[in-house]
Amino acid sequence: MTLVINEDKCARCGVCEPECPNEAIMQTEDAYIIDPSLCTECVERYGQPLCEAVCPNNGIDRVKKSLYKKLFG
Repeated sequence: MTLVINEDKCARCGVCEPECPNEAIMQTEDAYIIDPSLCTECVERYGQPLCEAVCPNNGIDRVKKSLYKKLFG
């Protein structure tokens, strides 16, 4: 699975960015994004994605890697 930030739900509050131990979340000009090459979903240390746990709007979605590649290239 790959984590993505759902732009329709994201309030751009930024609480997810400092929670990421891998610095996989970054802010672009108009959105927050998750770099799938850096994201480990925090499973090795925390058992669940920290960004998903702190998001007040449930703006973090899980998608299959094959679907991610199809959508985001």
